[in-house]
Amino acid sequence: MITSKKDYLTYLEEDRKALGIKKPSLKSKFLALIAPNYIYEFQKLLRKKEYYQNCKKGLVHKLPNLLIRLKFRRISLKLGFSIPVNVFGPGLAIVHYGTIVVNKNARIGKNCRIHACTNIGASGGSKKAPVIGDNVYIGPGAKIYGDITIGNNNAIGANATVFKSFEESGIMIAGNPAKPIKEVDIRRLIKHI
Repeated sequence: MITSKKDYLTYLEEDRKALGIKKPSLKSKFLALIAPNYIYEFQKLLRKKEYYQNCKKGLVHKLPNLLIRLKFRRISLKLGFSIPVNVFGPGLAIVHYGTIVVNKNARIGKNCRIHACTNIGASGGSKKAPVIGDNVYIGPGAKIYGDITIGNNNAIGANATVFKSFEESGIMIAGNPAKPIKEVDIRRLIKHI
């Protein structure tokens, strides 16, 4: 969770690395005006919204906070993302446009790589949502729900339905219902770690 300006800048830098975006230059800033990377813009606004919500309170910050919320809502609708603040750790990489729905009570560690058509949510009327560790790859179409825990350095396969905990580390989880399939070296799937 972002609790200071230093955290905010760290999260931005880790997200940039995770998305494979080079450091800003004059040329890249000009190209961003012509053809913006909307996923990167979304992630920057997500982090800015987290920073303002967690750190910038008071009357002076009401107008900037409102403008950030409006811009964030507009780009969320455009891309199909329903991602609340304070859920993902630093190093988030959203790979494609498309529906991604995340419950506000979910907690996902650093270096998460997530694909389109993914749901991470609560189940059965409970407010408890998944807790997912660091360095986790989530394939397209994965459904992860309930009061469960996913360990560090794991990969969740495409269209997997995960509703029970997998606290082991370094495994591929796939199927419906999901089960461990094999061991996996997460650095082959998440290149920047």
